[in-house]
Amino acid sequence: MAAIALLALAACAPASPTAEDFIPEYKGVETALLDGDLVQFNVAMTKAMVPENVAAYAECAAAQYTLIRGYGFARHVRTNVAIEGGVWRADAVYTISPSLPKGLKTIDAEVVTENCRDKGIPTV
Repeated sequence: MAAIALLALAACAPASPTAEDFIPEYKGVETALLDGDLVQFNVAMTKAMVPENVAAYAECAAAQYTLIRGYGFARHVRTNVAIEGGVWRADAVYTISPSLPKGLKTIDAEVVTENCRDKGIPTV
């Protein structure tokens, strides 16, 4: 009888995590040109470990978008991150420009895009 009880408890115990539980699933990017060089990026993903993971996804989207538009640089304006029902979302805004903009949070679009590819983070 005790053996049956132990088997029943074992069946209810959560399964141990596997490597697949930690591989992010990128759910897509939506871009919106807000005004001239101001662009909003909405991204979604699952299996992020920390908010910085989804913020990095938004930065990768911004870098590739910057290159697509024929520019070389972007400046981070803001990123809001939220999680609901296991889906992480980021709403990020960047300015894009042909030359290095003023500010502390600037990115070189080519360098960032290459780093994203190396890390397996998709871009636009």
